[in-house]
This record gives sequence, C-alpha cells and structure tokens, in this order.
Amino acid sequence: MPAIHQFVAGFTGGDAISNESIMFRDIFRGWGYVSEIFSEDRCTQPIARKHVRDVSCYADAANPEDIVLLHLSIGSRINDVFKALPCKKAILYHNVTPSNYFEVVNKQTAGVLRRGREQVADLANCAAVNMADSRFNASELESLGYRDVTVLPLVLNFSMLTHDIDSRMRKKLCDGKKNILFVGRCTPNKKIEDLLRVFAYYQKTIEPNSRLIHVGSHAGSERYFNLLTTMAKELDLRHVKFAGTLTQPELNACYASADAFLCMSEHEGFCIPLIESMQHEVPILAHASAAVPETLDGSGILLTDRRIDLAAELLDRLISNSNLHDAVVKQQSERLVRYRERDLEAEIKQNLSPLLPS
Repeated sequence: MPAIHQFVAGFTGGDAISNESIMFRDIFRGWGYVSEIFSEDRCTQPIARKHVRDVSCYADAANPEDIVLLHLSIGSRINDVFKALPCKKAILYHNVTPSNYFEVVNKQTAGVLRRGREQVADLANCAAVNMADSRFNASELESLGYRDVTVLPLVLNFSMLTHDIDSRMRKKLCDGKKNILFVGRCTPNKKIEDLLRVFAYYQKTIEPNSRLIHVGSHAGSERYFNLLTTMAKELDLRHVKFAGTLTQPELNACYASADAFLCMSEHEGFCIPLIESMQHEVPILAHASAAVPETLDGSGILLTDRRIDLAAELLDRLISNSNLHDAVVKQQSERLVRYRERDLEAEIKQNLSPLLPS
C-alpha cells in the first residue's frame, strides 16, 4: 500500500516543525495511508524516538508509489537522502537562516546553514510539489528556480497553548511588575541585544517596576548568550530573566503573565510566537522584518526602524493606554480567527493532489 512519509532534519519536543510533523502524520493516517516520520537517530531526542524512525530504515526500501514530504529547514544529510529517493516527492520550506548571523558566534552552525542554503538551491527541480509556510519563504524558493510554489501556513496545535498553565510560575510572575516577553531561540538573527536596549530605556526612563523575560534555548549559541548576559550587567538592568527552554505549561504561564510581546528579530521565516501571543491576547510590538508583517497580517504594532527610544515609548503606550491595548488585542483576535478558519487539512490535500492516487 502506498504511504505518505515525512523527512525532518531533527526532532525535539516542543519544536514547531516536530509538532507539525506529528499533526501531519495523524492527518495522513486519517486519510488511510501508512505514515511515519523519519530523521537521523543522532538528531532525535531519545524521549521523542517513539514518534520517529531512523532514515536508514526507509531509504533502501522506498516504494516508487510512496509520497515523501521533506520539511526543509537546515543543512542535513536528510536532504541528500531525500533527493536520491525513487518515490514521489514534496517539499515544505520553513526557511534556512542566513549563515552570516553565526559566523562569529558559532562557525560550525554557520557551516551547517551554508550547506543548507546550498541544498535548498540544489533541490529546486527535485520535487513535483513545492510549498512554503509563508509568502516570504515562497519568494526565496522562486528566486532559486522553484516553480508553482504554494503557501501552506504552519499547522498548529492550539489546544497545547492554553490547555495547561503552570500555576506556580504564573503566580511568581504576577507580582505587580510589567512583564515584557520574547519567545525564540537565543540566536543572533533574533537581535536580542536590541531587545535589551529597548528594555533598558523602558525600565530606566518609563517603568522601573518591569521585567524582561526571554524564553528560548541558547544551545549552540553560548558565545552570543554570554555577550547578552554581559550586556545586561553593563546596562545595569534589573529583573532580566533568561528562562531558557521551558515545558509547554511553563511557556503558557509566561504568555498568561505577559503585558506585551516585544520582537526585535531581523530574520523570521514565519515567527510562531506571534500567533501564540494572539492566542493568549498579549499585545504585540514587533520590528517589520522578513515574514513578521505577513504573520501579523494587519495586527499588532510594527516598527519600521530601530529607534530604541521610539520602540520603548510605543511599548509603554501599548501597555498603559487601555484604548490602544484593547484595539490591538482586538485586531490580533480577528487575525487569529482568519488563521484558524482556514481548512489547512483541505489545503494540504489540495497541494498534494498531483501526487495522490486518482
């Protein structure tokens, strides 16, 4: 029986692509297909191996009638294995971060990203179906010669975002301070140094009783993380919390306690935390970079330059002006409704229809 399988470069708990691949697998099984997720064992968290099989189990036994969907997001041997498969192929592009962001902080990661960009270009004529999770990402593929690229937004498990909130963490954060939140990996493209600068202006000139919370792993970016912690000390900042990786209930508690979400990131292929903030009714102030305006889709407040004082003053207005706060949250809620009303399962089937049996 033909199958619809997925290839991912790595699989970890809480990762957006990993979560999406599980949802896809369940959708494909619901259609009546055999469906598995494949990666390399060395790139899969041991606790997650119940969901993932090693790619070596499939590569030598691929059925020409099978469909394999590659989640393309970084340089990986998985991409080369995918290209050599004799089966039907589809690509879903999640963006590969430009390597220049990592040249100073982690040369090994920079090399993996350079390889990833090369592999994206090399796969241009490999798959019959090409998709991207944002128009920003689709445009990148089209510039490399990909044809007929369709946009398929990330399929999210919204129940995870509010189902369980860590009450202890929420109580600890709800102590009267204004909580400014950013969620995203601790990497240079996120421009967390600008986040610290905006917060320094906000805390020192507007609201001393404030806290900055950053949630995100700094694994592989330890040098950048050390620079940030040094910067926070030099700026004499108080109540800066680098929370690292959290469980989903702990993350939900951070959103539930946040007064605003501040994103100064310079390169985003989609930026899921913007959607998560909408779900938690947290007003968003974000720099208008890469896919951020597309994901916000007319909601939130966008910064078009990097004036630190202006960003801090807008942040204050967003929190303290109830009319502005409520209007922004309303816009975000309307955007979220538009996102959730899309029948993404039907869109997946439509996009894969050239490969499905008639």
